[in-house]
Amino acid sequence: MVVRVALGLIVSSILMVSGVSAENTGLSKDEIAIRKAIEFYVETYNRGDASAAASHWSRQGSYLTQTGEHAKGPEKIKPALEKFFAENKGIQVKVAVFDVQLQSAGRAIAKGFAVFQRPGEENEEVLFTATHVKESGAWKLLKVEEEESAVPLDTIAKLGELEWLIGDWVDQDESGTVETTFRWTKDYAFINGTFRVTVEDRVDLEGTQLIGWDPVGKRIRSWIFDTKAGFGEGEWSGVGNQWTVNVRSVLGTGQKASSLNIYTYVDPNSFTWQSVGREVDGELLPDIEEVTVVRKNSQKAQAKSGK
Repeated sequence: MVVRVALGLIVSSILMVSGVSAENTGLSKDEIAIRKAIEFYVETYNRGDASAAASHWSRQGSYLTQTGEHAKGPEKIKPALEKFFAENKGIQVKVAVFDVQLQSAGRAIAKGFAVFQRPGEENEEVLFTATHVKESGAWKLLKVEEEESAVPLDTIAKLGELEWLIGDWVDQDESGTVETTFRWTKDYAFINGTFRVTVEDRVDLEGTQLIGWDPVGKRIRSWIFDTKAGFGEGEWSGVGNQWTVNVRSVLGTGQKASSLNIYTYVDPNSFTWQSVGREVDGELLPDIEEVTVVRKNSQKAQAKSGK
């Protein structure tokens, strides 16, 4: 396999929007800066501009050449990239960044997957981990590591439509508080969700939800288990910014239940949720009215600012 830099055009991250700010995305300023640094690097890579691309590497940055050698620092990386672009004319790379982890004030890890496109050749898919360091106030590349993707790109791309769910969420009203967390599993094979319902300072219910792509049924499906011995399965369908989940479950009592749950994306910091058409053993139950679910760090920021 030809070794190359695994960064390029961002294709499926809702949070990667030109001109976004930490205030309206819920991301930290550093995470936004890292995502935009990747976006700018993308542009230079896809137009084959070795000089501009090399400027995005740190002084200690180590680029692995096609011959397996390491070019260290922008001055050495530039000729290595010039050679690479000359030997791979027309190469383009698309990348989806799914996670940015700040390890310290000056070091961060960005993870995602990349698709390399060469004229007349089949696309190549890899997972990547890009280490960034802060130099003179700017985030620069230190190294990029790649591995073959064990999960089909189509699976990752389909689940990527729900990438906006990733994070920690909360909704609260007079009846109680619901805290929900969504995380990617290894290699982006599934989205793992956990939830906790608290009523009058007492945990009333907890559970786990696993969301995945069904390559046979060609749809997103989910499986849910709760601490009252209930379990269920959902089928997802999306139109625009709204997702409906047809849920069928078995309660811990042995009763059969069903409902239609509706998730509506509002912005990077919020979505709405409601449950309609609820039945238990054929008996209709009242709908659960629409509630607004907010990202936890956004809620804290609003409380701190007094808004």
